[in-house]
Amino acid sequence: MDLSILIKTADFAAKKHKDQRRKDSLQTPYINHPVGVANIISEEGNVCELEVLQAAILHDTVEDTDTTLDEIEECFGKNVRDIVSEVTDDKSLPKMERKRLQIVNAPHKSRQAKLVKLADKLYNLRDLCREAPQGWTAERVQEYFLWAYDVIEGLRGTNEALEGELDLIFKAKGINKGKKL
Repeated sequence: MDLSILIKTADFAAKKHKDQRRKDSLQTPYINHPVGVANIISEEGNVCELEVLQAAILHDTVEDTDTTLDEIEECFGKNVRDIVSEVTDDKSLPKMERKRLQIVNAPHKSRQAKLVKLADKLYNLRDLCREAPQGWTAERVQEYFLWAYDVIEGLRGTNEALEGELDLIFKAKGINKGKKL
């Protein structure tokens, strides 16, 4: 039963993200990202909670498609809706305010939302280590790493394995509490 629910979730997200691409040189299908985030939670974080995996797969649908939180709840239940809501930025706010709020609000998220955030940042940072998105300068990449470090600091104590993987990336980039590159 859980497997069919997870497949339904992936199908929903794939349909919602069908015309979207990542900003890498290959223009990778966007759906690779949320599926990859769920995989990181399951494989590397060793977390198999259905609702967390569903929220990982759905984490960008409200922010980046025409999906509503009500639609998420109708299809997948209130708990999944709540997790997705916690990790969704308010796109009506300016970008810098959204980024600031991610830092400020990180410590106050539920454990489930923190897991999704940790895996999302890990996926994105790994992507940035491989290749900067089209149009990104080296300075913008550096700013993303520094900002992500601040977000991750507020998520600490959630999953040792995921945090350890993030620490390896930050260490390789020379980022620590002093935030130097």
